[in-house]
Amino acid sequence: MIIRKLRLDKGWSQEQLAEISGVSTRTIQRIERGKTASLESLKCLAAVFETNVTDLREDPKMTEIPEQNPTITDADRAALAKMKEWMKYDHEGYFLDPSLNDNERAATEYVRDIKAFYINLWSYGIVMAVLLAINLLTGPSYIWVVWPALGWGIGVLMHGLTVFEVFSIFGADWERKQVEKRLRRK
Repeated sequence: MIIRKLRLDKGWSQEQLAEISGVSTRTIQRIERGKTASLESLKCLAAVFETNVTDLREDPKMTEIPEQNPTITDADRAALAKMKEWMKYDHEGYFLDPSLNDNERAATEYVRDIKAFYINLWSYGIVMAVLLAINLLTGPSYIWVVWPALGWGIGVLMHGLTVFEVFSIFGADWERKQVEKRLRRK
């Protein structure tokens, strides 16, 4: 793909391109393997390579042997700084829209947590239904499906209680106390 060619033309490793562009190394690996890139990732890469997003979607012929110079120039570092100013990601790798205020960001994160809980719950229901069917078809005299249902069920229950803030053993207060505790040790 063209991203790989442009990267190799600059003599950069995937890790160096990730540092310069603000795109994760894993995303660059996926793009270079031919997976579809998000518009945000393409914008970051286009800015680093000083080209258009549309040019990155085309696959040129690779006729040149790339120069092997793995240094990052000051211009590259300036491009990285510029990209990091307007491309921010949260701790889970989601793009943070700069037009959102703190309350909207918190609401977005909360909705993502709820979504993750429902995915966990659906997965639990489907897998347990399949296991129950297997149990009943192979040996209905002993209902062993209770044990994985109980184990995973406790995890789903704890996930739900945490997401819906019924109780929070490891909440914001706990995090703050732990940070303060670590800072006092140093």
